[in-house]
Amino acid sequence: MAEDWQQGGFGLYLHWPFCEAKCPYCDFNSHVARHIDQTRWCAAYLTEIDRYAALLPGRVLNTVFFGGGTPSLMAPETVAAIIERIRHHWPMANDPEITLEANPGSVEAGRFRAFAQAGVSRISMGIQALNDADLKRLGRIHSVAEARQAFDIARENFARVSFDLIYARQDQTLDSWKTELRSALSMAVDHLSLYQLTIESGTAFGDRYAAGKLRGLPEDDIAAEMYEATQEICASAGLPAYEVSNHARAGAESRHNLIYWRYGDYIGIGPGAHGRITRNGQKYATEAHRAPGKWLESVENSGVIETRERLSGPDQAVEYLLMGLRITDGIDPARFERLAGKPLDPAAVDHLVSIGMIETHDSRLRATRSGRAVLNAVIRDLLPD
Repeated sequence: MAEDWQQGGFGLYLHWPFCEAKCPYCDFNSHVARHIDQTRWCAAYLTEIDRYAALLPGRVLNTVFFGGGTPSLMAPETVAAIIERIRHHWPMANDPEITLEANPGSVEAGRFRAFAQAGVSRISMGIQALNDADLKRLGRIHSVAEARQAFDIARENFARVSFDLIYARQDQTLDSWKTELRSALSMAVDHLSLYQLTIESGTAFGDRYAAGKLRGLPEDDIAAEMYEATQEICASAGLPAYEVSNHARAGAESRHNLIYWRYGDYIGIGPGAHGRITRNGQKYATEAHRAPGKWLESVENSGVIETRERLSGPDQAVEYLLMGLRITDGIDPARFERLAGKPLDPAAVDHLVSIGMIETHDSRLRATRSGRAVLNAVIRDLLPD
């Protein structure tokens, strides 16, 4: 009998924790370092790949994702060595998706050719705005012209290229966002990630906001209108939403991220990386040391590299619901029931259907477009405990 994770697939996430500059809105585990010993870091990643291969042998690996940080700052030789070691240990799916995140300031034509030759098949680029003043506000170190040039270089080397934009920025109007989004769609190949600016504690923006110094953020109703406009404009352009913040042409969805949202298994390697792995029928949540230096030394000295938490069936059911309702495919209620040991509350489901927040069809339960706009509230109603 197939294990539950196989319904979502199997991927590997590798975290490169370094950036050229720290963006004020970013709460990811990223650090600015004056010197990086690429050889030392490469050896550590290969050691971790070997360790996980011994834990999870023989599985077909569907995707690899180099995230960060800014993985396009990695030496192409490091990326090539990592991909080669991964292929050595696991059989790969036909046409595997191997994604590398890039920032426009770190894009060079020769480096990108080398990444492609190493086996990278998809680029995800953090452009964030098509307005120089807003790029500066967001702490980005590239201009719009540099972003467009980097995007063109990526397109010359990779068949699949996605990029990110942030909306609901300071002093941004609904009309200006519509104009910017249409400009982005004129560039887009087949995938766009469009995120509403959120103010996270522990970031520079979070500190400014708490001090009352982050002015000009759109009111909630304007931000909601921006979200609705995003759905309509992208759908009209042939890139409908397949997840709350992600839009793609049919067949061009991020296969790696779909492993998360479909609640498959994924290895997390690198400082602060999270994973979900199943061994002997038991699913575990893993989290590596966040501090780059501590992670590196732990790997080199064969120390404790990560925490590993056993997930109960009900825990898994909650995670499956949290992730699965983000995508337009939704969840399989029977799978939820198998994990949880009990079905979703029929009264809660009926109520949410009656007010247009969710729908049930073909043995699937999905959040509607209206429901995805207020997804946290929908989930609270489905999981009242």
